Amino acid sequence: MSTSHTQAKRPAGKRRWLTFFYICGIGLLLAVGSAASTLGYLYFSDLPVSDMQQASELLDREGKPISLLSSDRSMERHVSIEEISPSLVQATIATEDRKFYQHWGLDIEGIGRAMLVNLESLSTRQGASTLTQQLARNLYLTHERTWKRKVKEALFAMQLEMKYSKDEILAMYLNQIYYGHGAYGIESAAQMYFGKPAKELTLAESSMLAGIPKGPTYYSPWMNMKNAKDRQQIVLQNMVTTGYISEQQAQEAYQVTLPFKPKESRSESTLIAPYFRDYVRKELLALGITEDELETGGLRVYTTLDSRAQQAAEAAIGKNIPADGDLQAALISIDPRSGDIKAMVGGKNYRDNQYNRVLATTRQPGSSFKPFVYLAALEDKVITAATQYKSEPTSFDYDEGRKTYKPSNYGDKYYGDINLRQAIAASDNIYAVNTIMQVGAERVIEMAKRLGIETQMKPLPSLALGTFPVRPLDMARAYAVLSNEGKEVAPRAVLAVTDNRGRKLYEAPKAPDAQVVEASTSYVMTNLMESVFEAGGTGNRVSSILKRPVAGKTGTTDADSWIVGYTPELSTAVWVGYDKGKKITTMDSHLSAPIFAEYTEKALESVPPKLFAMPDDVVSVYIDPSTGLLAGEGCPAKKMETFVLGTEPTEYCGAHPSDQPDQDKSKDTPIDQGKKSWWQHFKRWWTG
Repeated sequence: MSTSHTQAKRPAGKRRWLTFFYICGIGLLLAVGSAASTLGYLYFSDLPVSDMQQASELLDREGKPISLLSSDRSMERHVSIEEISPSLVQATIATEDRKFYQHWGLDIEGIGRAMLVNLESLSTRQGASTLTQQLARNLYLTHERTWKRKVKEALFAMQLEMKYSKDEILAMYLNQIYYGHGAYGIESAAQMYFGKPAKELTLAESSMLAGIPKGPTYYSPWMNMKNAKDRQQIVLQNMVTTGYISEQQAQEAYQVTLPFKPKESRSESTLIAPYFRDYVRKELLALGITEDELETGGLRVYTTLDSRAQQAAEAAIGKNIPADGDLQAALISIDPRSGDIKAMVGGKNYRDNQYNRVLATTRQPGSSFKPFVYLAALEDKVITAATQYKSEPTSFDYDEGRKTYKPSNYGDKYYGDINLRQAIAASDNIYAVNTIMQVGAERVIEMAKRLGIETQMKPLPSLALGTFPVRPLDMARAYAVLSNEGKEVAPRAVLAVTDNRGRKLYEAPKAPDAQVVEASTSYVMTNLMESVFEAGGTGNRVSSILKRPVAGKTGTTDADSWIVGYTPELSTAVWVGYDKGKKITTMDSHLSAPIFAEYTEKALESVPPKLFAMPDDVVSVYIDPSTGLLAGEGCPAKKMETFVLGTEPTEYCGAHPSDQPDQDKSKDTPIDQGKKSWWQHFKRWWTG
């Protein structure tokens, strides 16, 4: 009985064990399948959009950082792992995650220890986050201490490890961690604390910075040096323990007196080309980029700014405009060949006043507007370089004779019969009004708008003297057309925009090449305007500074001092004056020219001097200045002058005994001689 009972129980017990193992096997398969499914899902699914706010960054034309577009995060610079000092990388790993290169995002041993401590205390006070988990938390989660958040953090950490290399994860971590005082990322911290890039950090500097993120305020060397040094010592000992450095290296690094920058300089990086930065923000908004994207989207905005030219502009204004007082200045410089804005200074001190005077529409250009009058007249063949008007007090009737305009010259100085070159050099007002009366004010307005002047103007004789306000930006653009052989110039500040993953959001279109003015007419105007910087010209006082061919025009009103000028590479407008309508003094009126000259030479110091290109349908011939006719060999004061082919004088001056040329002495006509005369322009410039 007992024997049979025992035999009956054995199969039942065996079945129970088989069932148990069967269930365990199924459970194991389900667990493996579930884990595989989870890993597969993590691998093939996208990471969520980061909750971390990244400031958008402004870059100059060479790709170097200028400043941030964000208004509340003072510094943030992203660099690759190759651009970070190895000692900083080692210090961070030794302090934050010693097994970083061994684990898959989770430190299982550390998690086990933390769980025991937390279960014992019935809390979540101890964590075991890897560097990858910290990155996942900063990118996608809040910092609340809950089990739910920890599970999500672990899953995101594994997903990061699947999709990025260890170096990429480490670079992302080091680029977003906070180092205090507005510095996000190691590059910003290195610049803020030590004034150097992250790749140049020494062991002593690296160990100091690696300790700050644990408590950016508590361990700030600016706030509490003792705490910072204590923390540095811990970091150095961690590096010794992990084998990165020796004990002797740690002691030597700890003893180094670190060359910290003054705390007061921490915001200087936000003031690089600040007026240009604000201008770019407006341009980006006009392109459809939102405020949120600018503030927190981590955009990289590649701009046209030339950092060397910008520094030259700021230095020229800083040197010539007194820091105290209300006198202001603005400078805008454009590459005529592309429309790229190379430099922009909207005022002498952005901290005190953010108003950008480059965009101001309340400035009368004075005589710097006259070239538009002459350009329209040259184009319509109303005048040529040889045309003469009498410089004397004159009344001009207009509006069908119902009104009279009586302009005068500065200081009541008049010159008698003068030609166009003399009128431009001396800035004669009578000649300019005579010209606008001949060509028509409406025609001048049409020309100005064609060149890029966007402000409103009225068809009055006084228009010739620049009585209607313009923007410095528009003046630089209009003069750039002359430098660009008469082709359209569209100012631009943004070349391209990429998102935080490097995807291109915007690329600037090609520069326009429409012919606004015939190249020959443009060249003649340019050649005439070169005389402004020659003997007798209103810009002659800065001719010793300029070492290259330059064309331009000065302009002075009761409240404004202007100079707008250009080379083949730059078109620049400089304005000096007061914001509140205060009249400028004679001394104030002389400040715009040296700013222009000093800036131009410094900005182009690495560029060889270049002549303006002379089109084939331009000729230069010798004329008699007193008559405007061709100069014969007996003319005692003949001058070479430039004309569009077909508009040059054809008759010889008869005022001198030997005026008729001796045809036996030369087979070349004056026109033939003119076609060979570009060298004469060079010699005139060279002997200056």
